[in-house]
Amino acid sequence: MTRVDLGGCFALGSWRVGRVGYGAMQLAGDGVFGPPRDRDEALRVLRAAVAAGVDHIDTAQFYGPGVVNELIREALHPYPSDLAIVSKVAAGQDTDGAALRQGIEDNLATLGIGRLAAVNLRMVDPLAPPDERFDAQLAALIKARDEGLIDGIGLSNISRRQLLRAVDRTEIVCVQNLFNVADQRSLDVLMACAERDIAFVPFCPLGWPQQVRNQILTSPALGTLAARLAATPTQIVLAWLLDLAPNVLLIPGTRTRAHLTENLHAADVALDDAARAALREHFPPARLA
Repeated sequence: MTRVDLGGCFALGSWRVGRVGYGAMQLAGDGVFGPPRDRDEALRVLRAAVAAGVDHIDTAQFYGPGVVNELIREALHPYPSDLAIVSKVAAGQDTDGAALRQGIEDNLATLGIGRLAAVNLRMVDPLAPPDERFDAQLAALIKARDEGLIDGIGLSNISRRQLLRAVDRTEIVCVQNLFNVADQRSLDVLMACAERDIAFVPFCPLGWPQQVRNQILTSPALGTLAARLAATPTQIVLAWLLDLAPNVLLIPGTRTRAHLTENLHAADVALDDAARAALREHFPPARLA
């Protein structure tokens, strides 16, 4: 695949990556479990992404479990020196530091890598008040970073309150939250990240659950806008995210090379004032809060 413009770059801690990356979750089978539907195509998608210039891949050991990391290793190892691989570990109310450390080590082993660009502490409950347990979970990632297993610490599925508690204790390099035109409830988190030059990485950027995604991508208003800008509805909603703030990094996922190409070329779509106004009218944050 020919290298493409990925919308410029932004810092991911000590790394600097293109603003359009790749999220590998969909390479697993049903949801995040089981083998891929087409293993050969999964490998081709990963190789095509890197060939196009993608230098930011998001994954997790629990995708599969282990299946997606194994695919990444088979497709790309030995990894390009500029490829930032980011993973995550889940933190429930009873998850202790030892379990989080094991999760990091499992990611490293399956990927066949000695150090991850970042690991996100994924909270099960974003509404839970950050307390001593949250601090202890964060401390496990701080220790892993200090020992050289990861370059940076991220957070996922969090509230603004949790983010502010974390940044008081250590450097946070990225935040992954659900965010798209139809669900802008994390706008306050995005703004807090922008103020601090923290990368904001929206997951499910085309909408979630599937019914909502379908409603977005088949919206007549979005179709009209896409036709005017010579783009697809998918590219419009991804371009909208890139247009929101320079610290937004995308990790759209796909199982096919055709859809990968469509996603990567979202960075070519330039929204004008009329397009922004139309999107605000049809997807107003106040209606969706």
